[in-house]
Amino acid sequence: MPLLAYLDISFNYLYGSIPLSLGNLQNMTDLNNHLSGVIPDIWSNFKYLYYLDISNNNFSGKIPSSIGSLSYIKFLFLGGSKLSGQVPSSLQNCTSMDTLDMGDNRLSGNLPSWVGEAMPSLLIFRVRNNSFTGHIPGQLCRLSNLHILDLSHNKLTGIIPTCLGNLSRLKIELELDSERYEGSLQVATKGRIMEYTETTLYPVNSLDLSSNNLSGGIPQELTTLSELGTLILSRNQLTGKIPEVIGNLKDLETLDLSHNKLVGEIPASMVSLTFLSHLNLSFNNLSGKIPTNNQFQTFDDPSIYGGSLALCGTPLATKCSASGNGNGETLSGWDKDDEDVKDRLEKLWFYLTVTLGFFMRFWGVCGSLMIEKR
Repeated sequence: MPLLAYLDISFNYLYGSIPLSLGNLQNMTDLNNHLSGVIPDIWSNFKYLYYLDISNNNFSGKIPSSIGSLSYIKFLFLGGSKLSGQVPSSLQNCTSMDTLDMGDNRLSGNLPSWVGEAMPSLLIFRVRNNSFTGHIPGQLCRLSNLHILDLSHNKLTGIIPTCLGNLSRLKIELELDSERYEGSLQVATKGRIMEYTETTLYPVNSLDLSSNNLSGGIPQELTTLSELGTLILSRNQLTGKIPEVIGNLKDLETLDLSHNKLVGEIPASMVSLTFLSHLNLSFNNLSGKIPTNNQFQTFDDPSIYGGSLALCGTPLATKCSASGNGNGETLSGWDKDDEDVKDRLEKLWFYLTVTLGFFMRFWGVCGSLMIEKR
């Protein structure tokens, strides 16, 4: 079938390798399958292939370097297999790429920095659940159209690049072009993994850097991504305070900062996140009073704040002090000695006041009689 252009053999029980004769289909534009075995290095002959989905199968071995010869490729789905090794540098020849999904494999090495230089139109970059190491390359910040970035569940180190705040697609509301999306993609949001198709994928704005070894603080520059809907930074080694202006993320629906080393109070600006429906701040070192306005009235699950012993207020059992200074001190947290000292001071002040009042009244009367003898 030399003129065959579209082949979909997905959701079957086929086994074995992709037949080498498939390389003769030079007019192929769309290939969708769920096979197993090793991916053959036959892709140099596919001159017009723009969609390749060989995800969710049992492929093993490396990503064939000949995939880099697919100059028209826009959608490449390689996720959900057992692919190993490093990402071939030949993929930087795929300059028309819109979606690159290599998640849920066994890929290793550094994240390819050339993605940010060679694929300027990239909308989705997903490498979730691999073994990538090293720092997050700053070149990714050049992808002005990027709106789904999933680097979670790897072994990345270093700080979160401040330049991620330059991702303009997440800063400005743009006109959506649904024709630039094909296939389906799994995205973590609202505490679970959800699958989106081309008809529901384009409005999703997500930044997921969870389950790595990232350190340093949360860059304040991230709070300029006003169109961001999901921000997941959980299970890292992040320190410092939650940015005070995090309330600028007006479209945020999911915020997960759990399992880090964050300190300080929950910023008051977070009550401005009126679209927020999933929040997780557990297992940090946060302190002070939990906000109670707007969306925080719906966050009545104590596990949202679990592990931060210095937090107080609803929905926790620990009540805040009457002073309302937000420092997290509570009557139940004081030592017995501190209470005794407080009681003694109050009694001493009472006796001093009574004694002083008595002498003032006494001498006010007797003193005047002594001066005016008549």
